[in-house]
Amino acid sequence: MLSNSSSVDILTLSSLDLQPTYIYPSFVFGTLLYLITVFCNLLVLLTIAVSKKLHKPMFILLLNLPISDIVGATALFPHFLFSIITESRLISSEACITQAFFIHIYGNLMFLTAMAYDRYMAICSPLKYNAVMNSQNLLRIICLIWFLNFALMFTLFMLLARFKFCRTNIADWYCNNPSLLKLVCSDITLNNYYGLFTIILDMGAPLILILYTYAQILFTCVKTNNTNGRKKAIQTCSTHLVVFLVLQVNTTFTLISHRFENASPFLRRALGVSVLIFPPFLDPLIYGLRTRELRHLIFVSFFWLS
Repeated sequence: MLSNSSSVDILTLSSLDLQPTYIYPSFVFGTLLYLITVFCNLLVLLTIAVSKKLHKPMFILLLNLPISDIVGATALFPHFLFSIITESRLISSEACITQAFFIHIYGNLMFLTAMAYDRYMAICSPLKYNAVMNSQNLLRIICLIWFLNFALMFTLFMLLARFKFCRTNIADWYCNNPSLLKLVCSDITLNNYYGLFTIILDMGAPLILILYTYAQILFTCVKTNNTNGRKKAIQTCSTHLVVFLVLQVNTTFTLISHRFENASPFLRRALGVSVLIFPPFLDPLIYGLRTRELRHLIFVSFFWLS
């Protein structure tokens, strides 16, 4: 992973302040939550991968969500659980930068935007759907999203790697770029500007596109005479939109709050962890098991239920 030329080898994450009686229950609960999260995401991932019936644009795009969710959950949980059971919040600077990199790589907003665009084309422009969402364009969309994500985050951490750490106490419960920048005593103006640029590109643009596509979808559904289809589309869009907005608000607050001294540290830490816990756990249920075709094939393929 990217190395920092720091003389500081060991960093200290913010205390969890767990009472002794809660240590083992928290460890067991966290372990179960992590295992269930990985299992459910692998279930969705493998079902889409092996079922030819699901090799359609919507499901191919959905395939990337469990990959991203597993990356995010695995970046957080192993060290988080280790620190609970050992009651130690120490982490090496290399491990911290590695964790931060993969936590920033995790992010579903661009793929949720691509999925919203797929639904927009299917509902609002069905005659153009097959021409626009063909396999070549689909591959371009997926490759572009992953490339942008990696390129943006690699540049972000290359800018961080220029500095030496002069402090050791991390302000959050896990490692991330804003908390690592607080350990630097040099001028970080360029890092701050680039960080704002990535927030606008990685979060602002998806927000505008998703709000537009879902508004168009809902407008089209309201005009249709098919009551059942309209009800189903509105329920699906509203659920996806709520999940997206919750993820958007939590992530934005977590990143922006580092720039304001009067922002609640506890609220920032809690919302930051929630972004890495709840979406990976809930995405397989909301975007996977609620889809009838995918749910049926999961039960048929893995549980031998018809």
